Amino acid sequence: MKKILFICHGNICRSPMAEFVMKDLVRKAGLALQFQIASAATSREEIGNPVYPPARRKLAEHGISCSGHAARQLTNSDYEEYDLLTGMDKANLRDMYRICGGDFADKMRLLMGFTDRSGDVADPWYTDDFEATWQDVLAGCQGLLKSLVTRCGQM
Repeated sequence: MKKILFICHGNICRSPMAEFVMKDLVRKAGLALQFQIASAATSREEIGNPVYPPARRKLAEHGISCSGHAARQLTNSDYEEYDLLTGMDKANLRDMYRICGGDFADKMRLLMGFTDRSGDVADPWYTDDFEATWQDVLAGCQGLLKSLVTRCGQM
């Protein structure tokens, strides 16, 4: 089983969008039983809060539910628990290194690194552009799934 943790600042917009998009993609590919997918925050600001309403609406537009999500903070033990820790931007990655004490097993990546363009996932908290975030998250998750399937055969 491949265990993936998506991480952003508050765990109410980008990382839960990635979590639920990835769950939808693996389900549609018939691979849901081969994955454990979750998300977390680098901060404590939103702990316990649900997905931010505009992010929830964007997921719903595409038939994806995110019910039951409650923001949580990344912990040092998550590094041992998950095979891949995927940050949404460079600031997240820096905080992930701090919280986990480094990346000794080469498990930390940026989501956009699985696409044909590197960089950060658009942050809708500042732009209010949830469509741009949706496009980045979808492309990143599709690229990640393709990478995993290619590397592991047909899983």
